Amino acid sequence: MTFEEKQAEYARLIVKAGAAVRKGQRVYFSCPIECYEFGRMVVKEAYLAGALEVVVHWQDDVVARLRYDYAPLEVFENFPEWKALEMNTYAKTDVAFIYLTGSDPEAFKGVDLQKQEAAMKASHEALKDFTKAESTMAVKWTVLAIPSRAWAAKVFPEMNVDTAMTRLWDAIFATVRIGSGDAYEAWMKHADTLAEKCRILNEWQLDSLHYTNSLGTDFTVGLVKNHRWEGGADIDKTTGDRFFANMPTEEVFTMPDNRRAEGTLVSAMPLSYRGTLIENFRFTFHDGKVVDYDAEKGKDCLTSLLESDEGSRRLGECALVPYPSPVAKQGILFLETLFDENAACHFALGNCYETNLEGGADMSEDELHAHGGNTSMNHVDFMVGTKDLKITGIRKDGSEVMVFKNGTWAF
Repeated sequence: MTFEEKQAEYARLIVKAGAAVRKGQRVYFSCPIECYEFGRMVVKEAYLAGALEVVVHWQDDVVARLRYDYAPLEVFENFPEWKALEMNTYAKTDVAFIYLTGSDPEAFKGVDLQKQEAAMKASHEALKDFTKAESTMAVKWTVLAIPSRAWAAKVFPEMNVDTAMTRLWDAIFATVRIGSGDAYEAWMKHADTLAEKCRILNEWQLDSLHYTNSLGTDFTVGLVKNHRWEGGADIDKTTGDRFFANMPTEEVFTMPDNRRAEGTLVSAMPLSYRGTLIENFRFTFHDGKVVDYDAEKGKDCLTSLLESDEGSRRLGECALVPYPSPVAKQGILFLETLFDENAACHFALGNCYETNLEGGADMSEDELHAHGGNTSMNHVDFMVGTKDLKITGIRKDGSEVMVFKNGTWAF
């Protein structure tokens, strides 16, 4: 396939598999302004799929950075009422959301953390209806990536930017299964594979998981009672449409009990967070909470994350990813969680996904907490998987089953 043919297939894949756009449906489309040419391709594919209307929102990192640099704190403490009305209204209607990301990983490096935290808190409060709709799959949404020159230059600093752009495009195509047959069919088969792993894990209903590897991870995490493993394709609970919230995705994930986590987790990859690269970090947990931590680089940023709110010191997601995933095979650090989290097993500090608990989507926040679910304005993934990772599943009766061996599935 030529580069242009791969781009065209990617645009179709985004609309057909990612958002599963149906005839007569509106589409909310967010795209980096630098990537307008590819963005137009996605808009055209959405209309060809029968979209009633495609509402486009262009994103500009430079303008966003200028706002942080020059606007006063009060601007970030108040989320625009019109924007909240727009998003919360969309969440109650038949809209498919497509988000293309391609940000410079360092676009917001050095930004006033107080402004960033104020903006996060304000949006968290204002968009609760919208966030609930997405997290419970009451609407269809998908997040994918498109290379930008600034991003490519950070991933491949040794290359000139044009070569880096080509290399990043190739890496993205490989992770979304473009270039070796029908990508849509490949994703349907991939979804079936992940669904089978989820079926087995859901039948087991393990009480906890014990992680060990040569980096020093020795950690046990409890799983909530009646937890559900999910992964691959999602199902719109309103329409029954099958879609992919993230592409690429190699994980199956569930809800940890935020009261039951003991031991030490050591990072296997750097974490790019708020424009800062946090490297060689570790967390020590007791009674489900981070009680000690350290990092060779970026510790101040890690501290800011952990101190954001009470839920940021507890786990909201436990995800299993086989070490030789298509993302890991690229052999690069993408500096973008969408990709890096799909290179290795990971956890997330912060908010849980309600659908990972049987009946969780219909629970109040207090009910969710009573079952061990975690709530927070954050959800930050960090990678712990290695090629020698061992994960042992522990049943309620104390018996054990091997889940991962040598970094990959043991069943």
